[in-house]
Amino acid sequence: MADSSATGDMSGRRKSRKPAVEAPRQNLLAEPRRMKILEWLQEEGSARVRDLSVAFAVSEATIRQDLERLDTDGFVVREHGGAYLKSMPQQVQSMSLQHLANMDKKKKIGRAAAALVGHGETIIIDSGSTATEVANNLTGHQNLNVITNAINIALLLGALPSMTVHMSGGLFKAPTLSLTGEKSGDFFSGIFAEKLFLATAAVSFEAGLTFPAMADLYVKRAMIKAASKVYLVADSTKIGRTSFSSLGPIDLIHGFITDDGISDTDRAEFEKRGIEVIIAR
Repeated sequence: MADSSATGDMSGRRKSRKPAVEAPRQNLLAEPRRMKILEWLQEEGSARVRDLSVAFAVSEATIRQDLERLDTDGFVVREHGGAYLKSMPQQVQSMSLQHLANMDKKKKIGRAAAALVGHGETIIIDSGSTATEVANNLTGHQNLNVITNAINIALLLGALPSMTVHMSGGLFKAPTLSLTGEKSGDFFSGIFAEKLFLATAAVSFEAGLTFPAMADLYVKRAMIKAASKVYLVADSTKIGRTSFSSLGPIDLIHGFITDDGISDTDRAEFEKRGIEVIIAR
């Protein structure tokens, strides 16, 4: 592990801010709600009826009808008490990720992020396709301490003698091949890292960093607390969008690594808020 002095300059903004409360979830019309439920399942892999009922503030009978429709449409498989994404078993067996859109942008972001990592550093890498591209570009680095909740990243970097890889525990999440939940977050207590490369589903100046479901919020907050510097890695298509659950405001991050699709206006707004913007080319 890195020496604890690596976090001596942790941002006062992050230290003083309480964890954000999830954004209010109001009743949605049937079709938009089903799309939100599908996004949840694409993020989590599966869900229980009772959890979806609470999250979307509708009856369990309504959620069952939504899941039956998604089953009929071929997206999910209904099971007693819930449903799971139809593609999950094959995806896990092939060790592939769920979200693979905009891979050209994500590969550039991965290269730019890896270029910020020095030999011998202790870093945290989040899960997901963009974070995986960061890991793909670290294979030539020496003496890295890597902490991750992503199984595919641990397998990639853990096979290299130049890397020391630490994994959190927790609940397995199939779409991102990762471990999540409170136990995963607890692992980061007492850990000090120079840098965190954090993923998000959407980012906006109003809603902050948001995600399709809630399971990852605990571990992401723990990662942020453990890192001296937080870099958000996200392609430009996620800017200005909002998802279901809020991690917190954008001032949780110090740097934003994205592609050249970001507008001049958005870049200026990030920089106005004290966030370094790095354009991956």
